[in-house]
Amino acid sequence: MQVGVIGASRCDERIYEIAMRVGELLAERGCVVVNGGLGGVMEASAKGAKLKGGLTVGIIPSGSKEDANPYIDVVVATNMGHARNVIIAHSCDALIAIGGEYGTISEMAIALKLGKKVVAIEPLVVLPGVKVVETPEEAVEEVLR
Repeated sequence: MQVGVIGASRCDERIYEIAMRVGELLAERGCVVVNGGLGGVMEASAKGAKLKGGLTVGIIPSGSKEDANPYIDVVVATNMGHARNVIIAHSCDALIAIGGEYGTISEMAIALKLGKKVVAIEPLVVLPGVKVVETPEEAVEEVLR
C-alpha cells in the first residue's frame, strides 16, 4: 500500500515527532511512504520510515533530484511546483495529513475528490470526509482499515 504523508515543509519539533512516528508505523506495516520530498513533515515521515527499513518516494516540486531530503529513496522530480500535489494524491492509496497549510489542504481535497481515504492529525481546516484522529497510531490504523 502506498500511503501519502502530507504536511508543511516547516514545522515545530512536536509535529516533526508525530510525522516521524507515522513514518515508522507505516514502514512497520509494510507500506511505501509517499510525500512531497522536502523538509518538515515530509522529511520527518521519510526519516521515520527509513529508521524502520521502509521505502520512501518523494514527488518534489522542482526539476532537480538534489532538492529532495536525504531520506527519500525514489525521487520524482516534476518541475511542476504545486501542481505536483495532484500527482501525490493520485499516487497514494490513502493520505495522512499532519498539520499543514494550503498545499496540504489542496492535497486532501484532491484525494477526497478521487474517493480516497484521508486521515488528519491537527489539520488547519477539517474538510468534509476527512477523519480527524489524535495519534499516529490511530492515523495508521484508520488508513489501513
